[in-house]
Amino acid sequence: MGISNHSLSRRGFITGAATASALAAFGLAGCSPKKTATEKTETAASDQKSASNASDWLGSAPEIASADIKETRETDLLIIGAGNGGMAAAATAADLGIDFTLCEKASKIQRSRHWFGAINTKYTEAAGLRVDTGKLLNEFTRYASGQADQRVVKVWIDESSDVVDWIDPILTSAGMKCAFDGNIDHKTGGTDFYVAPMEHYYSGTDANGEKLERNTVLLKYINDKGHDVTYDHALVKLVQSESGKVTGAIFQTGSGYVQINSKKGVLLTTGGYVSNDAMLRACNPMVDRCVTLQYGSPNNVGDGIRAALWAGAQKDAVGAPMIFDRGAVLPGQDAGIASEPGEPATFVGTDKQFNLGSQPLMKVARNGKRFCNESTPYDFCCFAAAANEGGVFAQIFDSNLKEDVKRFSTIGCSRQTQQLLAKEADTPLDAIYADQLDKGTMVKADTLDELADKLGFAGEAKQAFLSEVEKYNGFYDKQEDADFGKEAYRLSAIKTAPFYGTWFGGSILTTVDGIRINEHMQALDAKGRVIEGLYAAGDCSGSMFANNYPEYIVGCACGRTLTFSRHAVRHMAGDIK
Repeated sequence: MGISNHSLSRRGFITGAATASALAAFGLAGCSPKKTATEKTETAASDQKSASNASDWLGSAPEIASADIKETRETDLLIIGAGNGGMAAAATAADLGIDFTLCEKASKIQRSRHWFGAINTKYTEAAGLRVDTGKLLNEFTRYASGQADQRVVKVWIDESSDVVDWIDPILTSAGMKCAFDGNIDHKTGGTDFYVAPMEHYYSGTDANGEKLERNTVLLKYINDKGHDVTYDHALVKLVQSESGKVTGAIFQTGSGYVQINSKKGVLLTTGGYVSNDAMLRACNPMVDRCVTLQYGSPNNVGDGIRAALWAGAQKDAVGAPMIFDRGAVLPGQDAGIASEPGEPATFVGTDKQFNLGSQPLMKVARNGKRFCNESTPYDFCCFAAAANEGGVFAQIFDSNLKEDVKRFSTIGCSRQTQQLLAKEADTPLDAIYADQLDKGTMVKADTLDELADKLGFAGEAKQAFLSEVEKYNGFYDKQEDADFGKEAYRLSAIKTAPFYGTWFGGSILTTVDGIRINEHMQALDAKGRVIEGLYAAGDCSGSMFANNYPEYIVGCACGRTLTFSRHAVRHMAGDIK
């Protein structure tokens, strides 16, 4: 790649003054900034730091003088973000022989999200299973309240099996093996969710016994083909021509601003905004009501989304947080964003996710009463808890937990608890959960009265709790949940001492609302027109989700990330028309 003293065009300085009105036009009034784009001219880094309230999250594109550009480089394809999407895109570009630059703002590649959903792959066929793609497409759309672009969803459904055919030999030759989850032979949630066999998980160790990750394998793959990641390059803004075509990007580096021009286009794979306090408050207000733990990447602050909006792109009108019911907290602690506005998003929970929270055990609010069917997608219980005091819930079980969890036979990553307890069949519960018991996030008692005290129930709430346990035991005896219609096989007795309880809120992994795209991953402007030269894939892209992450469509977020990143590169290369 050559180096030049290329100057920015006037279009490259444009800050996107129409962004606020465009957001409002597409239903983002609660997610739009109060200040217009011409009111501020600060750098991308200081813009995030100086946000004083939720409405300041967008800011404006920084003005950067051509004299401040210390270096200009040229490439055929620019990929921004070395995570799940960026690494798949880079490996695809290497296969196609494209000259590309992959920029990552950190000093190393991002962690892999191991589980991914792929439809009707060779592993599905080997298991003698088949996904009804039409039913899956419409189930996906139902989760999104009709706000998913079915043409975009269909790309993942139609092409994800080809992604497995492509990536499988790369991963297996490195020592990883695919585990396919086809155990979906039961209904769940008290209604007819469509649970398709689609989850693929590659795992293995290298010659030194170190655990392998997909992204590290793909890094070696592109290294072997003569490519590498350009680290410590933080995206500041996109560069556009007079016509609005995206022709490159400007990055902040240790030596100053660097501009990279791209002939074929720019692919954003920068992730969501799980660590951006202001964006979460403005675009996903439910997070502030029910989440107690942030378990995503601290690097995901929405910089790619904001840069695309400054360039005139359209964002999803409705937020979509990926929340799991696994944010264990101490009794008395509340859900909610704990950081000050403008600081990285933090919550009261500081531990890792506690997978047990996703089991359909009895759950009660601070008033001591059940409030939902516990046998539903992970975020349903968290959303319901948002209406309760503190936005949290207590999960209750007795010494028969191992038998209960085996019978529950949950799906997806919640099955890790089932696998753990089966592996530790002869280990006492107190030993398995010693860490939680020591920290106080799990309490143990010889009587239900004592358990109520340790969980913080008092007065009327304590009496309500004890009455609720008695009623729940009655539901178990009759094998019918008369309150919320939970399946009989997912009811459990709370009769055999010792008794246990844990307070939970939601654990947020990422956000999956982003820049609206078409079926080729091309970014769209406020009128739904293609922004030439700009592509988005993964959690910074949109057009798929709204309100929630469809957790019974297991691994669909990472599955679409791999599929869309590969598709975008092939489209830029002319391999897909």
